Amino acid sequence: MNIQWYPGHMTKAKRAMKEDIKLIDLIIELVDARVPCSSRNPDIDELGRNKARLILLNKADLASEKGNDSWVSYFGRQGIPAVKVDSRSRAGLKQIQEAVAEACREKTERDRKRGILNRPVRAMVVGIPNVGKSTFINSYAGKASARTGNKPGVTKGNQWIRLNKTLELLDTPGILWPRFESTEVGLHLAFIGSINDEILDREELAAELILLLSRQCPEALPKRYGEEVAGGSHMSQAVDALEGIARARGCVVKGNEYDLKKAANLLLDDYRSGRLGRITLEFPQEERKKEP
Repeated sequence: MNIQWYPGHMTKAKRAMKEDIKLIDLIIELVDARVPCSSRNPDIDELGRNKARLILLNKADLASEKGNDSWVSYFGRQGIPAVKVDSRSRAGLKQIQEAVAEACREKTERDRKRGILNRPVRAMVVGIPNVGKSTFINSYAGKASARTGNKPGVTKGNQWIRLNKTLELLDTPGILWPRFESTEVGLHLAFIGSINDEILDREELAAELILLLSRQCPEALPKRYGEEVAGGSHMSQAVDALEGIARARGCVVKGNEYDLKKAANLLLDDYRSGRLGRITLEFPQEERKKEP
């Protein structure tokens, strides 16, 4: 299943980001803790060259603790501090101010030597669609400063939010990059809802998710839908599992046929909401090498 999605408004958003990046001291990049590598836009590294960086592993409550800790360590070894957060419950947000201060220590010291004191850090908040940027800003600011939604692309334009005397945030629209480097990346982004569902075959996508869950977390499907829903390593087995979900949840249409579309929607919604458990879909490359 090859997935590509790059709406025209993202080109405009990227141009605006190039201009705004001149104004900022720090890039705060939100990634989805379940797929931290796939949910990083590689263009950000180029745009943010020579800028201080901070990564927030958002939706950390939906990822495994082992996965979260692995990625915090991994990004730390790359020289980029990372903080685990859940913007909806505000978990981890208290650590951000200290992380911002640490990431901008050199900038603050340069300002001090020039006699510039108490100038707020200007940070750009970036990330792909539906990774939770607006929810993070609203939670961190303590009020509804940025619009939120459960669809990719709710934030259409850039907007500044002054949080306090030490930090100002620039919210930006979620942007992807023109072509995903692998089928795996496209699938991961589709699984977490960063690709517009309307362009996807959700039955095929659900079958792909079943295959991945069977490898990464084989107990998830039987625990949620019953022992007969076991997944497998082949597409035919994944389709059988999808039928099992339809049977377990009463997804039928006229003539007692299984409604695979409804079952697929149910499975994807269960994964995205965390009802299947805390599941990390990818680990740092060195962690994969350790696996037997």
